Amino acid sequence: MMMERNVSPWAVVTGASGGLGMELARDLARRGFRLLITARSKPRLTQVARELEAAHGRQVLYEVADLATATGVQQVFARAQQLDVFPEVLANNAGVGMYGEFADQDLASIRSMLQLDLISLTELTHLFAAQMRAGNGGRILLVGSMAAYQPVPMMAAYGAAKAYVLSFGEALAAELAPQINVCVLSPGIMETGFGSVSGYKHPDSLRPMILKASKVAQIGLDALFAGRSGVIAGRLNGLMALVSRLLPRRFSAQTTVRMERKTQR
Repeated sequence: MMMERNVSPWAVVTGASGGLGMELARDLARRGFRLLITARSKPRLTQVARELEAAHGRQVLYEVADLATATGVQQVFARAQQLDVFPEVLANNAGVGMYGEFADQDLASIRSMLQLDLISLTELTHLFAAQMRAGNGGRILLVGSMAAYQPVPMMAAYGAAKAYVLSFGEALAAELAPQINVCVLSPGIMETGFGSVSGYKHPDSLRPMILKASKVAQIGLDALFAGRSGVIAGRLNGLMALVSRLLPRRFSAQTTVRMERKTQR
């Protein structure tokens, strides 16, 4: 049974079946939001929805959709309209990475990654931003990455996509203010399944920088509700981002590729 729209605000969270997306959904439910969550895995999505409803007493709806396809965005937006969900918050989290030599990677997989990380994120942001602007405003969280702050050999296309997200979000933060607050969350390495999916294996030297996904979700949402345009999760990550901006980009790229090839031996 549908609840009245004015009982509590809605939030839409993509990629919510696990990892950071699930933690963003959990944190938003804790803050009093009803949720429309989406991901590809129906078993995981239904499980997360049941768990969040039981734990926080908030209505949690879900839509199984693949945002790595050209039709996924329209499916999610149409479902939101059908359910009379007009979100105050959009957490654009769904994303995937690929690790390895660019020329050796499967082109179809690269295209699918860019559709998810770049095109679908842009389209979903456009649809909900237009709706928010026509209504009472809202907040949009874009999940970027530390990979946005320098060239990333061995993850070249992924890093470039995240650099787009950072620039896109910073521009929208100025363009849509004050009616819509846009914030880019830049996580570093987290305790999620990203590594196993992308094939990336982090060096032991980076272990002190690993954060729990729940902590990153809290950092991102705190920044969003504080009206900030961006936040880097973790002090060490923030320091690394600052240093990377001071170094020549060619030097950063050459240093990174040497380290990566040494690590993966």
